[in-house]
Amino acid sequence: MRILAFETSAKAASVALMEDGSLLAETYQNAGLTHSRTILSMAEHLLQSCDRTMEDVDAIAVAMGPGSFTGVRIGMAAAKGLAWGRELPLYGVSTLEAMALGLGQLQGLVCPVMDARRSQVYNALFRISSGTLTRLREDRAISIQALEEDLQSLAEPVTLVGDGALLCRQTMTLPGERLLLAPEHRRHQRASGVALAAWAAIQRGETGDANSLQPNYLRLSQAERERLARLQAAERKDHK
Repeated sequence: MRILAFETSAKAASVALMEDGSLLAETYQNAGLTHSRTILSMAEHLLQSCDRTMEDVDAIAVAMGPGSFTGVRIGMAAAKGLAWGRELPLYGVSTLEAMALGLGQLQGLVCPVMDARRSQVYNALFRISSGTLTRLREDRAISIQALEEDLQSLAEPVTLVGDGALLCRQTMTLPGERLLLAPEHRRHQRASGVALAAWAAIQRGETGDANSLQPNYLRLSQAERERLARLQAAERKDHK
């Protein structure tokens, strides 16, 4: 089973090719280029470097959020286009779960955190034990203060991973030995983690469906929030 995986939920973009749970290749760029310009060419070059084509791909995987609204949309569109064009199963996975899986053999509590602006992070909590990932908190948008209060209740150190890891480490008042940073080269979102999450779903017997897959934004976009605020203001004005 060969999985072509996409990760575009933050500033960096990456593509990975995995075969039966083993990573064949991964390409990663964090040069500030728009994902719409790079992601499909990255996939094409990756396959060429492995002497593979889309004919050799059995499934597509994509990070479906949370994350950048634009980034998630671009990744989803690219993945759906390839899945529909080749009639391949498409597996959407949690960006946060993929980040935790990308830490490899690390043991203990893992806290993925993505900067969601406005003093909030996208977050979940997992435990890794003997290579098994167990979810302890669902994906959520949470204030850094509320997350710190949650972590204070835990009796063991937590490893922070994601583009919000350093922000949380610098903002929270928990002792340094309680908040560990994942190694820099494993701290950010990568397509290899997306591929691992999809492989785990396949092992559980789950099926991938491009038609029903929807992004998981967790909260309204800024444009939607502004539109809602205007509507609420107009409604209050009408009631005066």
